[in-house]
Amino acid sequence: MKKPALSVVVPVHNEIENIESLVSEIHTALFQYIDYEMIYIDDGSDDGSNEILQNLAQRLSSLRIIQHAKAYGQSAAIVTGVKAAQADWIATLDGDGQNDPTDILRLWTVINNTQNLHMVAGYRRKRQDSWIKRGSSRIANGVRSRLLGDNTPDTGCGLKLFSRAFFLTIPHFDHLHRFLPALFIRNGGRIISVEVNHRPRLRGKSKYGLHNRLWVGIVDLFGVMWLQNRPCLPTIIEETTDDK
Repeated sequence: MKKPALSVVVPVHNEIENIESLVSEIHTALFQYIDYEMIYIDDGSDDGSNEILQNLAQRLSSLRIIQHAKAYGQSAAIVTGVKAAQADWIATLDGDGQNDPTDILRLWTVINNTQNLHMVAGYRRKRQDSWIKRGSSRIANGVRSRLLGDNTPDTGCGLKLFSRAFFLTIPHFDHLHRFLPALFIRNGGRIISVEVNHRPRLRGKSKYGLHNRLWVGIVDLFGVMWLQNRPCLPTIIEETTDDK
C-alpha cells in the first residue's frame, strides 16, 4: 500500500452530530490534491460516535479509526493518532466542525514552499465564539506568549500541520496540545502562524469551560516554563564513523 503524504488526525469525544459532515468535508477538500489518510481517535465517546465512524469507514477507505477505552483527553488522543500515522506530515483539527478543512491545503502549501519549517499553526483572527471565550483566549494567549516566547498569536487553534518525526521528540503530557509551538521551539524547531477560517459551532456542546481553560492552563504554563529551562540540545563538533 502506498504511503500517504499527509495524515489528518481528528480527536473526538461525543461529537456524533458533527462526525459525518466533517469527514465528508475533509475528504472533499483533499482527495483530488494529495494522497492522505484520515485518522479519527474516538476518545471514550458514549453517544454513538464510534458506530457512526465504523459505518463511514466501510464506505471511505482513507478513514482509520482508533478507539480509546475511556476518555483520556485531547492531548492523549493526538499522541495516539500521531503514533499511528503513516505519513511524515500531520494535520490536526478539532472534531467540532469549527476548523475549516479547506485550510489544510493552505498550510500544506506553506510547508512545501518554506525551507526548514517544522510546523504551521493556524491563527483564528476572526473567532466565531462567545465574547467570553474570545476575551479569555486573548488574555491567555498574551500571557502565554510573553512568558514562553513562542511568538504564536493563537496556540489554541486546533488546526496545525507539523512534522511527525519532530512531534515524537517533544515531551508528551496531558494538555500538551495547548503548548505545541513552545515545545517545538524548545527542541530547536521552526514554526510560523497562518491566518485560517473559523466557523461557529452549529451542533453539539463545547468540552471546555472556564475551569479547564484557565486554572488547568495556568498549572501547565508553569510546567512548560520548567521544561524550557531544561533543554537537552548538545552541539556536536565532530562525528566519527566506522567504515570497516
